[in-house]
Amino acid sequence: MLRITVQESNKVHTTIKLEGKISGPWVEEFHRTWRSLAPSLGTKKLQLDLRGVAFVDAKGRELLREIYQETSACFLADSPLTRYFADDAKQQSPIDREEGV
Repeated sequence: MLRITVQESNKVHTTIKLEGKISGPWVEEFHRTWRSLAPSLGTKKLQLDLRGVAFVDAKGRELLREIYQETSACFLADSPLTRYFADDAKQQSPIDREEGV
């Protein structure tokens, strides 16, 4: 289960708050949410709130990485686990490293 909440708190940033597991069919739901939100960001900074995330599978990690690469999003993390998810998303994927991207 994954709860996705979009919070547009001001003109400076928009937050996608994630709670639960970013895995299986929930990765696609997160992807749809991200794609519907992306065009409206404009100059706003994106924040990804991972503080309520308990697990991220391989496809979820790829999606977090993709969003970070496109936006340089700020991650909100408050535990070793959620900091790990954030740090992992900031790394290049193994395929990109092989291609020299």
